[in-house]
Formats: sequence, structure tokens, C-alpha cells
Amino acid sequence: MKKLISILLVVIMAFALAACGNTNPANQSGDESDLAYVKGNGKLIIGYTNYAPMNYTDEDGTFTGFDTELATLVCEKLGLETEFVEINWDTKVAELDAKSIDAIWNGMTIIPELMETTEITKPYVKNAQVVLVKEGTAYESTASLIGKTVAAEQGSAGKKTIQADENLKQADLVPKSLQTEALMEVKAETADAAVLDLTLANTMTGEGTNYEDIIIVDHLAEEDYGVAFRKGSDICDEVNKIFDELVADGSLGALAEKYGLDLSE
Repeated sequence: MKKLISILLVVIMAFALAACGNTNPANQSGDESDLAYVKGNGKLIIGYTNYAPMNYTDEDGTFTGFDTELATLVCEKLGLETEFVEINWDTKVAELDAKSIDAIWNGMTIIPELMETTEITKPYVKNAQVVLVKEGTAYESTASLIGKTVAAEQGSAGKKTIQADENLKQADLVPKSLQTEALMEVKAETADAAVLDLTLANTMTGEGTNYEDIIIVDHLAEEDYGVAFRKGSDICDEVNKIFDELVADGSLGALAEKYGLDLSE
């Protein structure tokens, strides 16, 4: 009897192992193809923050922007719908890994930390980090801001630029959820300066804007934008191919001109 029970246990274990062997490869196969995953859903969920001219709502209440239009065009070529979801920029990679979103497509600066944790496309737009102050503020260099207050978006290239600058490191950082909030701090004189993206600064400041008394006084870092997908995602290669097509047929250049941007070389 004991021998029979032992045989039965061996048989049951063999079936269990076989079942595991059949299940794991299927799961791994699903994990390997991110493109298959999003195509199965029929859409690409895109994480963004309100950031003109990349993704924003215009005066007519229309959600638009360079990245909004570009993502829609690329997704059409991939046979996917677009779904834009506003995110906390500081937790963008966590949301990507949790599959709350499928892409970070929002004027994202390519930095080493993100290259380690995500799959990033080739550069497609040039940018820089700039210092902005209220008109009339005395400014010669970042040394002028030692001991002053400087606003920047949490988790942004602007914040990293402050942390990397020997003078700005000696300022009091005012962390904000959005780059536009950093501008508001300067406007309200609750911060002496802000460090943020040139693309946004050009759009949000100057004559005819709500920040016409805010001026750019310094360029600190040249950089490039890229689109981020989950680490190892095969969507990235497909998007790179489409970027090449859009450069070749002039579509990407025309879109950049429309929004006053410069394409990466």
C-alpha cells in the first residue's frame, strides 16, 4: 500500500512539474514582447505632465503639443490608439514598470539613470537647462544665486543640473511637482530663480504670455529628448524606425518647426 501511495505521489509531482514547465515559458513569452502586449490592448498608454510645447491643453481646451501629435502619428503607424495619462514625474519609471503606462513621452531628457532603468529611443529633439529670474534681478553667473532660493521640478533634469553645479548646490532648492510651478514661484517672488527646460521656457515666457516679466539669463546644459519604454521593450526599435521614416519624409521637421523646436542631429 505504501509503495502504491509513493508511486501515486511521484506521478502527481511529475504532472505538477509538467504544468509548471508549460506555464512559465508562456508567461516569459508574453513578457518578452512588449509590442505584442500593447497590441493586445489595442493602445499605447502614454505618461505625460502638462508641459508646453510638448503636451498641454491650449486656450480652446484642446489637448495638443509636439509630443502629443508625434505620439499619435507614430501610434497610427503601429496600428495603436493613444491614451494619455497625467503622471507624477518623480514616479514615472515606477508607473512604467507597473504597466500603469506604456511610455514616457513628454520631453524627457536622456540621462544615464534613465538609460539604466528604461529602454530609450534615439534622441529626437534638442534642449537645454536654463536659469530664469524676474526681470531686473541682478545676475552674472550661477554664483549670483549662492544662498538664494531656486525652484525646479522634482526628478527633472533641472534639479539634477542644480545638484551638479557647484554654485547652485549652495542655494536653497524649492522642489515642485511641475516645471510650470517653478515658474510660478519666481513670478510670485517666493523663489529667486528657476532652472528648467529651454523648450518650456521659450513657450511660457516673453511678450504676450503670463510670464513676460520672467527672463532667461543663463544656459547651463545642452541635452536631448527621448521616449522611454520598459527596459528591454521591443517597442523602442519600432519607434526608432518610424522616427527615421518621419525624418526622411520631412514630417518630423515640419512638426518641429510648428512648435519652434530643433531636432537632434
